[in-house]
Order: sequence, then structure tokens, then C-alpha cells
Amino acid sequence: MPIDFKDNNNLRLITIDGRLDSAGSDAISTKFSAMSSGAKPAVVVDLSQVSFLSSIGIRLIIQNAKALQGKGGKMTLFIGENEQVGTTLESTGISSLVPMFSDLVLAEQAALA
Repeated sequence: MPIDFKDNNNLRLITIDGRLDSAGSDAISTKFSAMSSGAKPAVVVDLSQVSFLSSIGIRLIIQNAKALQGKGGKMTLFIGENEQVGTTLESTGISSLVPMFSDLVLAEQAALA
């Protein structure tokens, strides 16, 4: 499960590619937690290339978003044109905790707000 990040000024972009199921979540859990914490309080998680998102993957995102909020930071999700992931996230109501966007610029602006 590839995971990568970029730091841009006050913003961290975390890109996840592949399946965010039980095995995928376990494979990136420690690295994702480290990437979504630290000195950068604004984080955008790019899920546009995720092919499958399970409840365990959603839990991983929520746990790290809550931890970031506890430090005064904010996480947003970029889903791009990924309708499967968007539909899964909408059905969980996650957007009340972690806003999601199909436009990367809007996701970045919301994370920095």
C-alpha cells in the first residue's frame, strides 16, 4: 500500500494509493499516524487513488483526525473523482468530522482555515 506525503508551507498532503481495507490499514497505520501529526497542523489526505475503503480504513482516518484536532490542527479529505470512496464516506457521515472535497484547492483552503 503506497503512502507518501509532501510538506508545502503550513500544509501537509498525504497521498494514499490502493486498498484501505484491514491489511492496507495495518500496513500504513504507523506511518499515517506519524505523517498526520507533528508541526504541520493542516493536513489534506488524498484518497483519490484509493480503490477500496473499509470501516477499518475509515476508523484510521477518524482516529488521526481527532488526534490532530486535539492539537489544534485540521484534516480534510480530497476524493477527486473517486465516486466509490465518496459514496462510502458520505454513508458514514464522516464529513461532519473530516470535511471532504472533490477539488484539491478547496480541500487545502479548508485545512488551512
